[in-house]
Amino acid sequence: MSDENGTPDTPAGSAGGTAQGGGPRPEPLRFFGTTWVNRDHGYAARRAGVAVGSLAAAVVSCLILRFAYEGIRIADTDSFVTVLIIAMFAICSALAFRNTWEGFGRRHDPQRQASLRGLLAIGFVGSLLAYFFRSLTEAPGEKLHREEYDGAREEYARRSSRRTGNPSKKKRRR
Repeated sequence: MSDENGTPDTPAGSAGGTAQGGGPRPEPLRFFGTTWVNRDHGYAARRAGVAVGSLAAAVVSCLILRFAYEGIRIADTDSFVTVLIIAMFAICSALAFRNTWEGFGRRHDPQRQASLRGLLAIGFVGSLLAYFFRSLTEAPGEKLHREEYDGAREEYARRSSRRTGNPSKKKRRR
């Protein structure tokens, strides 16, 4: 794992290790491990748990933001400041949602992610909601990891099936 952005250093299905029967290993997903490959060992229960957990975390986060809003209102700040803060959280949440949603389909550029870290932290509710909506259909990130893993398996099959027979018995050209 990269310390800077929390993304794996190698893509799913990489040759960083081999599975028991040879070939690429699937990359584990957060909360799912490698159960996403065959959708077994409690995969459906984990998906339901992730959906409920991310929705509950989003609701609790909205309640905390509501308390913060009440604090701003009690402080009797100008209405411009209140609108500015609400707009900031709304825009950052929308951008975090989009960024997280796109991350389920393709790998992000680590430098771009590092520059967006503050914005994504402010818009954490959007990230939680993206995680909730994706977990309704699949494990978040499963599509990307499945494409990479299947591609790595196909490449491994092509490489390993290239040689046939004993090369020492091959007829030599004169």
